[in-house]
Amino acid sequence: MDTDVVIVGAGPTGLVLAIDLARRGVRALLVEKADRLFPGSRGKGLQPRSQEVFDDLGVLPEILAAGSAYPRMLAWEGAERQGEWDMLERSEPTEQVPYAEVLLIPQSRTQELLYARLLELGGAVRFGAALTGFRQDEDGVTAELSTGGTVRAAYLVAADGGRSTVRRGLGIGMTGETVDPRPMLVADLRLSPGAVVDRGNWHIWAKAPGGGVALCPLPGGDTFQLIAGFEDETAAVDTSAGAVRALLAERTPLTEDEVVEVLWASDFRARAAMADRFRDGRVLLAGDAAHVHSPAGGQGLNTSVQDAYNLGWKLGQVLRHGAPAALLDSYEAERQPVAADVLGLSTRIHQASAEGRGTQRGAEVQQLGLGYRDSALSVETRAGLAEDALRAGDRAPDGPYGAARLFDLFRGPHFTLLAVGVPLPAVGTDAIRAARLDAYEPYGTGLFLIRPDGYVGWAGANADGLDTYLAAVGAGAPERARDVVTADA
Repeated sequence: MDTDVVIVGAGPTGLVLAIDLARRGVRALLVEKADRLFPGSRGKGLQPRSQEVFDDLGVLPEILAAGSAYPRMLAWEGAERQGEWDMLERSEPTEQVPYAEVLLIPQSRTQELLYARLLELGGAVRFGAALTGFRQDEDGVTAELSTGGTVRAAYLVAADGGRSTVRRGLGIGMTGETVDPRPMLVADLRLSPGAVVDRGNWHIWAKAPGGGVALCPLPGGDTFQLIAGFEDETAAVDTSAGAVRALLAERTPLTEDEVVEVLWASDFRARAAMADRFRDGRVLLAGDAAHVHSPAGGQGLNTSVQDAYNLGWKLGQVLRHGAPAALLDSYEAERQPVAADVLGLSTRIHQASAEGRGTQRGAEVQQLGLGYRDSALSVETRAGLAEDALRAGDRAPDGPYGAARLFDLFRGPHFTLLAVGVPLPAVGTDAIRAARLDAYEPYGTGLFLIRPDGYVGWAGANADGLDTYLAAVGAGAPERARDVVTADA
């Protein structure tokens, strides 16, 4: 075969998947029909769980340096300031949650940093290469590209957005609804230093004539993201620079001359929809190709990142470690219910904001509580657990580990066997790192096999049944430890 996996679309989903596969030694061809990365700020909030993913992928320091905390909201009526408030509940890092707040960073910058990380790992993006067709059989997928010729791969992953060519080619429907029939404009623009709005707040004109306006300062320069609504459902949204300038002058105290440059602009209508299935044989859907969200609540990009993170290790186990192909069935089984829940959350937040019932957004948007307890890959063998006990399927918390952190131990493409308050068995293959803690309250007591995506896959009071689980996920029979280390909590 020419490659192991063809990934269609170099957005956040495709880039995260390509990074994860590259560090697993899986050959991937990432194709993008545009001649460059997406240039706009669209998905600008990184939730704490996505920050944990980027920590594992080795790109978080650069992401944190390029981002900032969300500014306080500032309400305006015409040229009069009315008052400030926090849209997000502020929280401090804890031992279990090292990244506690949503990070503000434009999507374009996130993608630039992911792309740089992919290049570091020896990967690449083939720009200007659109998928023009594909066909699959029992042994693989043949992809046809606009640059000519075909590519043969074991699997194809559609990360090509809400209008996915691959999804339509498979005939997979999208079930959902229009969250709000009124159009919206989103744009990135530079304002002159003397403009009436400052960079210390997110500025809101909720009662502006023609529709509400929001101007959010983006980190790293003099750029703002504009979001403008339209009260008329039939309005034709003009995304030209002149029209954007005129809209701001009509609805806010800004003058057209204070808009130095319109860098990017697009229009949309808020929808919530999910693909009827995420897999068709050797073709899988991820990100917006599988689910589209209202931007309210900052869930779309983050859910897409989680899709790629969930799929990457499973493809790696099947392609490099002999796991049965049936392991890939767990991708849809785990991610589809999560996507459904997140779609509902985004819709509720959008509707509340549209009706003037906006409230602070707290833990429900951070994606730290999402898990896979009902998955066939979540095997809990301990009995008599307390209701709030950590179980198989839950996110594995961070915490102190000797002079380092548990997340330092988990970081990488391996599984981790963690013994807490029980003996550490002689378990491990090249795919497993084993470690022991005398005690750590968030974990309770037992053996915990941490999946490569940071969730507890198997938990038990002893190692009975662990080898069966390891064989099912392609981690091999427990014979020898690659890296056994111990420390007191």
